[in-house]
Amino acid sequence: MSKKVLVIGEAREGSLRNVTFEAIAAGNIVSDGGEVVGVLCGAGDLNSMAQEMVYYGASRVITVSNEELKTYTSDGYGQAIYQVIQDESPEGIIMGHTAIGKDVTPKLASRLESGLVSDATEVVVENGNIVFTRPIYSGKAFEKKEVTDGLVFATIRPNNIPALTRDDSLAGEVTEKEVEVTNIRTIIKDVIKKSSEGVDLSEAKVIVAGGRGVKSSEGFEPLQELADTLNGTVGASRGACDAGYCDYSLQIGQTGKVVTPDLYIACGISGAIQHLAGMSNSKVIVAINKDPEANIFNVADYGIVGDLFDVVPKLIEEVKQMKVNA
Repeated sequence: MSKKVLVIGEAREGSLRNVTFEAIAAGNIVSDGGEVVGVLCGAGDLNSMAQEMVYYGASRVITVSNEELKTYTSDGYGQAIYQVIQDESPEGIIMGHTAIGKDVTPKLASRLESGLVSDATEVVVENGNIVFTRPIYSGKAFEKKEVTDGLVFATIRPNNIPALTRDDSLAGEVTEKEVEVTNIRTIIKDVIKKSSEGVDLSEAKVIVAGGRGVKSSEGFEPLQELADTLNGTVGASRGACDAGYCDYSLQIGQTGKVVTPDLYIACGISGAIQHLAGMSNSKVIVAINKDPEANIFNVADYGIVGDLFDVVPKLIEEVKQMKVNA
């Protein structure tokens, strides 16, 4: 049965995050041939980003522009999105399982008295019902959640559900909705960025991660070079962050970011269960460690026993040579 599905988009510094396009693809599956309506909140002119959502498969897009939405707050975005939901009366709502998604969707679900399937890695339609797959027990097992009645409300893990092919011949109406945003209890005085440069960790296709084995902040320099050579980004274990080798914004694991890149290269990481919870679902895992008994080798597709400071430069050289010969 076809449904109307709202897909809540997410932008960063004037550009849509990739997970927005993945959420649109998930929305098309949930709608089962119905209408996929994009929702985009912010301040100023949002039309170009709204049109981009159309190109990636949204039937139409509703923009909500308000100065109170210039910077994300749970109060502001919660109010704005709730008013759109009330007007549209959708059968489904999809959003990325990001920091914002994890914050605002439980608030909305509670207000709507609805269930919420969080952190879905797959969505399919089986026998007319929507079935979501999500990890449990820190990624050691998966469960299937079947929605048989009521509102289908879910967040999807970035980099798991492929986005639809962009088609700039697609047409869809973009309308602006005025909403009343009041009683904002959170006041944003300043935003201090401490995230890594380049590709966002949660959406990166290639991640080169370092652990305590990098020995110092300078030890991350060859890892950064390898990541740049592979058009990827750098991550870290909690051990490396606790040791002061890098910022906590790079932390991957149960108490950090959960990532699922196409390629994950673990350098000097022992493989503590908390770290594995954040990266074990990567498509290909390469482990570099001097200890042949390191736990990271148990989840790795390829393992290299050796000193990362000897191995990584050779990998960089090899990758560069492959690019020259390509």
